[in-house]
Order: sequence, then structure tokens, then C-alpha cells
Amino acid sequence: QVQLVESGGGLVQAGGSLRLSCAASGRTFSSYAMGWFRQAPGKEREFVGVISASGGSTYYADSAKGRFTLSRDNAKKTVYLQMNSLKPEDTAVYSCAASRILGLPVLGVSYNYWGQGTQVTVSS
Repeated sequence: QVQLVESGGGLVQAGGSLRLSCAASGRTFSSYAMGWFRQAPGKEREFVGVISASGGSTYYADSAKGRFTLSRDNAKKTVYLQMNSLKPEDTAVYSCAASRILGLPVLGVSYNYWGQGTQVTVSS
């Protein structure tokens, strides 16, 4: 069982930055690929990015490439999403998720555990 708790969301002006954290419980955090998803009001959940279990590989949605960076600290059981050059269209609830699938899963159904999410609001 893995429990995930996100933090770091908030209100920021366009062009600003935020760093989201996802803290995990459980002894096997280092065996899970960790993904971030977001959901804006009235829209479907959207894949943002994923980092492999080892932290050696990442993959991003086109909307995140060049602006967002994933990292993880397996000793601290935490994954980070650094978001720069934020835009109003980045406004959403951001959730982290853990997947047992080897590699870089991008589909929500590939994830076994989810956090509750943290709100990110970008003002114009």
C-alpha cells in the first residue's frame, strides 16, 4: 500500500514558478514510476509527466516540455514537479500517482495509487 500526499500548490502570476512535492508512505517507493496528472474544471484529467522508478528517465506531455521538470529523492520518498513559466492554462488540480509498471506509463489506468491533489492557480 502506498499513500501519496501532494503539497506546494497555490496562486501564482503568469510567468512565475511553483514546485510541487508528492510525499509517499510505504517501503517500496523506489520500485514505482511516479506520474503527475492535472484536471481543470470541466475538463478531463490530463497527463503531465512521469519519472521512472530509478529517476533516470522522464517523459513529459507536450504542454509541459521545456517548462516542467520532474525529479525524485527515493531516500526521502518524495517526487518533485518544478513548474516554470506558468501560464493561466496551467490552472488545475495537480495529482501525483504511483505505478508498478516498468517504464514510463502515460495512461491514468496504469497507475495503482493516487494522491488527493493540490490546486494550482495561475493568474494573468
